[in-house]
Amino acid sequence: MDIVLIVIAFLLVIIGIAGCILPALPGPPLAYGGLLLLHLTGQVTFSTAQLISWLVLIIILQVLDYLTPMLGSKYSGGSEYGNRGCIAGTLVGMFFMPWGIIAGPFMGAVIGELLGGNDFPHALRAGIGSFIGFVFSVLLKLFLCFYFLYQLIVAL
Repeated sequence: MDIVLIVIAFLLVIIGIAGCILPALPGPPLAYGGLLLLHLTGQVTFSTAQLISWLVLIIILQVLDYLTPMLGSKYSGGSEYGNRGCIAGTLVGMFFMPWGIIAGPFMGAVIGELLGGNDFPHALRAGIGSFIGFVFSVLLKLFLCFYFLYQLIVAL
């Protein structure tokens, strides 16, 4: 039974890494699920502090996953209109997975800035900022999932 759990744990971590890039899959939670399965085997025991701290990191990253495009828009010169557009684009983009979650915040920030009376170059800069925020979020999730893969390999 342990071998089956170890194989499933490894697959979940690999799928979690893919989920960092594919917006339709929740990457870090899947990878964490793999570590939990590994913990259930008789081969590996993670401490409670490790499991809880990893869970807290995942919760923080999942929240940041939705906030970083808005922060990117804000810090690239976007106004309140751009931030609201980015939020609206993120929400609408969720219905058009997987590309909507990538293009939604960008298009929402651009449209919001244009509706707010800004010129196109300013609106485009806000949209690019939201895209940079999205890329930053993906990189953070990838870092955490590769760390989970490292923990899995070291534990075995």
